[in-house]
Amino acid sequence: MDRMIYTAMSGAKSMMARQDVLANNLANVSTPGFRAETVAFRVAPVQGEGLPTRAFVADSTTGADLTPGAITTTGRPLDVAVMGQGWLAVQAGDGTEAYTRNGGFQLNEQGALQTMSGQAVLGDGGPIAVPPGNSVAIAADGSVSAIPLTGPKTPISLGRLKLVNPPAADITRGNDGLFRTKSGAPADSDPAVRVASGSIESSNVNPIEAMTGMISLARQFEMQMKLIQTAESNSRKGTQVLASGS
Repeated sequence: MDRMIYTAMSGAKSMMARQDVLANNLANVSTPGFRAETVAFRVAPVQGEGLPTRAFVADSTTGADLTPGAITTTGRPLDVAVMGQGWLAVQAGDGTEAYTRNGGFQLNEQGALQTMSGQAVLGDGGPIAVPPGNSVAIAADGSVSAIPLTGPKTPISLGRLKLVNPPAADITRGNDGLFRTKSGAPADSDPAVRVASGSIESSNVNPIEAMTGMISLARQFEMQMKLIQTAESNSRKGTQVLASGS
């Protein structure tokens, strides 16, 4: 009897965790460059004497769907979208190097190029800064140039965006939504990665699939709760049978 309870209880808990993931995906359906979170389930046998037939349902390592999102043209010079595979390098709040597909950039008061969330955008030589009185142009290879607003429009090279493309198996999502290498070491620049200036990549979350998944999970949760209720009912009836036979 308790085997049913173990399975149903842990199954219901896992359904709730999966609902949280899908809800977070839906909340970020409009976030540029967002990668949908994924969760898989596995069987975890209960360890201990007398418990070899009991098992929990457990969440396996949370991953991400790295399928590229749709590219939308914005015409904004500070917007860039990575074409195909690859990542933009930024400096996370803890000072480490991290990676994102959200190429919506801005300039702060000091002229530093940063994401809309405030992370410094990294070039091959470190953070990129734009001198005052200049506009910005970003080429397909990630080269960043300053164009004087007055006088001769001679471009001034400011460096190149650090574009990386580590293997998908070597990166992981952090709690801040940014990706990092599993080893923590900075990834090498990849000259083959290209970007499209004046464009932005949308989230790769499919809202219809996410909503359908939430409905399915809600039904599965109800099924797990019914199993728990059935186990309780069977236990109560068994107790009554034993009591009447004594």
